[in-house]
Amino acid sequence: MKKNYILTALACAGLLAGCTKDISAPQFPDEPINAGFAKGADVSWVTQMEDNSIKFYNNAGTAQDLFTILKDKGMNSIRLRAWVNPANGYNNTADMVEKAVRAKNAGYRLMLDLHYSDIWADPANQNKPAAWANLDFATLKTTVGTYTVSVMNALKDKGITPEWVQVGNETNDGMLWNDGKASDNMKNFAELVNAGYEAVKSVSSSSKVIVHLSNGYDNVLFRWMFDGLKANGAKWDVIGMSLYPTTSTWQTLNKQCLANMNDMVARYGSEVMLCEVGMPATEAAASKAFLTDIIVKTNSVDGKKGLGVFYWEPQAYNDWQDYKLGAFDAEGKPTIALDAFLIEKY
Repeated sequence: MKKNYILTALACAGLLAGCTKDISAPQFPDEPINAGFAKGADVSWVTQMEDNSIKFYNNAGTAQDLFTILKDKGMNSIRLRAWVNPANGYNNTADMVEKAVRAKNAGYRLMLDLHYSDIWADPANQNKPAAWANLDFATLKTTVGTYTVSVMNALKDKGITPEWVQVGNETNDGMLWNDGKASDNMKNFAELVNAGYEAVKSVSSSSKVIVHLSNGYDNVLFRWMFDGLKANGAKWDVIGMSLYPTTSTWQTLNKQCLANMNDMVARYGSEVMLCEVGMPATEAAASKAFLTDIIVKTNSVDGKKGLGVFYWEPQAYNDWQDYKLGAFDAEGKPTIALDAFLIEKY
């Protein structure tokens, strides 16, 4: 996910403006959240923000470490992206490991998000790392494997085993274009996924491998991709999704996302999870309602195969990097949106 992916295409009949109930306090039966359900956040910007003298505060206005603030908001998991050779060094292997050590020391579970790029990988951008640009396909597959092993081993050397590993980020049309562009060559994309899968498992057989697409409400997209991957022998453990609704679409998109998650479970036997969610920081009450509802819906997935929900960069505030979908206010304190992650029963 990279900035400003606010979905506007779908309209929702149940507009928040017409609601009679308090949208910040949805009412649900008294049922427990599943044991092991991941409530987390991608905080990959944290070191860069700190290096720019940005501080984070709890709701009392006291400066605290971000990992402490999020733990106090009910989070138990952290997601971190890895880029191959970024120009400014942030999100390279060393920077990612530094953040992973902090997460481990704070008691978090870890999701590793391998972009296989030097910069953002998302539905519109799946550029190869510069050092890989001229590799033939066979060498590219081998390089995906050796790179993946090296990142996994960098974590292992610090005593860290990621519970989940994404092989690619928002790969709606594959990754490592043009070789791995799914609409041109699904077989190539499947082979690249398998190169990442086998590499992850060679270091940590317990880590669950995720293939991640955006637009978690779009069942047509997900069936096209995972039918294609399955037909070409690809392996994965978890189907990951992103979901970025607006205040007027979240109710409809959440329902469609739940239907899609249950279809993925029934069709492929896969576990599913929301690897990225977000809503404008200025819409905190609506965001809390959205988050509470999507956590409940993911928790309700058939067979307890809905593994968790991760907020994308909640600590971004005051238009950091022009990103407006964080969940901290202008003073650097968490908004009420993050109270949704305190849920233990619903």
